[in-house]
Amino acid sequence: MRHPDQDAQLDLDLNRPSGPAAIELQDDLEGDTLREECGVFGIYGHPDAAAITALGLHALQHRGQEAAGIVSYDGSRFHSERRLGLVGDTFSRREVIDRLPGTMAVGHVRYSTTGATILRNVQPLFAELNAGGLAVAHNGNLTNGLTLRRELVKSGAMMQSTTDTEVILHLVARSRRSRFIERYIDALREIEGAYALVSLTNKKLVGARDPRGIRPLVLGDLDGCPILTSETCALDIIGARFVRDIEPGEVIVFDENGQDIHKPFPPMAPRPCIFEYIYFSRPDSIVHGRSVYEVRKAFGAQLARESHVPVDVVVPVPDSGVPAAVGYSQHSGVPFELGIIRNHYVGRTFIQPTQAIRESGVRMKHSANRAAIEGKRIILIDDSLVRGTTSKKIVRMMRDAGAKEVHFRLASPPILYPDYYGIDLPDRGGLLAATHSLEEMREIIGADSLAFLSIDGMYRAMGEPGRDPANPKFSDHCFTGAYPTHLTDQTQTEQQPRQLSLLAEAS
Repeated sequence: MRHPDQDAQLDLDLNRPSGPAAIELQDDLEGDTLREECGVFGIYGHPDAAAITALGLHALQHRGQEAAGIVSYDGSRFHSERRLGLVGDTFSRREVIDRLPGTMAVGHVRYSTTGATILRNVQPLFAELNAGGLAVAHNGNLTNGLTLRRELVKSGAMMQSTTDTEVILHLVARSRRSRFIERYIDALREIEGAYALVSLTNKKLVGARDPRGIRPLVLGDLDGCPILTSETCALDIIGARFVRDIEPGEVIVFDENGQDIHKPFPPMAPRPCIFEYIYFSRPDSIVHGRSVYEVRKAFGAQLARESHVPVDVVVPVPDSGVPAAVGYSQHSGVPFELGIIRNHYVGRTFIQPTQAIRESGVRMKHSANRAAIEGKRIILIDDSLVRGTTSKKIVRMMRDAGAKEVHFRLASPPILYPDYYGIDLPDRGGLLAATHSLEEMREIIGADSLAFLSIDGMYRAMGEPGRDPANPKFSDHCFTGAYPTHLTDQTQTEQQPRQLSLLAEAS
């Protein structure tokens, strides 16, 4: 399964600054950023399965930048390459792809939501079961994963990672059904929360989506070979054809006999995650039949309808605020200007966590374009606000560059509640909007005015008449507190640690 040179790779990412100084620096650079989830990719029956999977993961890199992995099967053996870092750090090398032979492969890009960023948590996870090998790549988060894990450990299971995905492997292994797909479905019946799964056996490629459809999963076709992946942009990069979305609660299987579909759950009203449109998905992706780019423009136009003030220019906070700023500008008639230039090459490995660097951290990532904003009334457009630290620094940067007025607009409602489905948000006490009034937030950020997109306005921008509290069309719990599934781990009387025990290894 594992190439020998991986044994020498540290489980801990020793290149990054560590300790309180590193945490403060990270907050400075990414304080208002929603952390990405994960991306999955799988292909069946193609002679260049691993190379195509690597390209697909490259297109999904925005969904997770901490680690990447691919598992392939060549007809007799499974092969695995799982590494910390970006896809291009490992999978752009020919010798790595050559170590992944076979016509079937699954891949994963990761941002950790449960379990630290260590090599043993990098997916796809693999286990040898009595029926053969099983590799699983998972986007999402199980809301009963810790509870199930505790039960499995009590019954004798030995866990090798600290990620909730490993629970799925143990549940499949524990099932007493005779056929693999029945065992797989048995496992799905025990888990709750959000998941889009792409799994590989020695005969099958399997995709599964949670009954509410919280996490996305699409089906594509490349020269007759089926592909399962998180977003349509991963199909575009390899020239594959989009076929359809995998339906909520659907389990789809590809093998030598073709395609087989299972629907083991009672029908439920879909509740896809609204943050796929606000932040996570790439603008060129189509999610549930909607162009992400056009939706984000519509958010901006609706924001202009709700909270416009007289200004001279509309300035996006790059990069996620750009489409909404375009929509705001088009609707309001106020010129769009790139008043902030983003440095795409800022890394953490070379940054020394000194006080001077921490104070200038946001300027390393964003720079003011003085020519576009000096002496002008500007309106800043961003996608969302989490802690407010970066927003405060950007407002100050605009004033330092000569802006006469700085108004701040968010193309989503205030984030009031934590997420348990794969978005790494702080607890409620760490969410600025949950602990401060609008006026208090405005004062903290230092803007002349502050406004968020309304919840009904967000729904109208999605083509809905507004939010129906009895039947919301999306998972919007971060704004409303209306969680779409049970939260078993959160309701346990026995304390459930977010980070489980961990053995730090060194070579």
